[in-house]
Amino acid sequence: MPWTDLLSADRIVVLDEPGSPARVLAAAAELLAGGPGAAATGIAEALDQRERLGSTAIGHGVAIPHARSDAFPAARGAFLRLGRGLDFGARDGGAIDLVFALVATDDRPEEHLQHLAEIAARFSDPAFRGRLRAARGVAALRRVLLATAPAHALA
Repeated sequence: MPWTDLLSADRIVVLDEPGSPARVLAAAAELLAGGPGAAATGIAEALDQRERLGSTAIGHGVAIPHARSDAFPAARGAFLRLGRGLDFGARDGGAIDLVFALVATDDRPEEHLQHLAEIAARFSDPAFRGRLRAARGVAALRRVLLATAPAHALA
């Protein structure tokens, strides 16, 4: 499954006032769950628990918080561009402003790892990160993220 299949337009947002990393994880959980409620609370707790094991920041202003849950039949993702960078404990010391949250099913750990690898590879591209940061408004951000092929593959 391509990483773009994890996303839907309604799970891509700009969070102008992110507050704190915990608030970002809670917002990501609500996006993943489709709104507030028991599923969002469970996902937020799982994301927070994973984050306490070690930072999911991969550097260059990107974090990929992730967890497993039985709340959905398939993996899903949410993207949040933060209005200001936050300290997620990245090894490079940089503030995080691009967050791709992932929740995968409990019964497919290999798929979870494949998604993480694909997301990390995509966000390692400085041009892609630049397009995300330069996107004016959520509609433009959604166009960048939901493109079916990476720009380097189209060349």
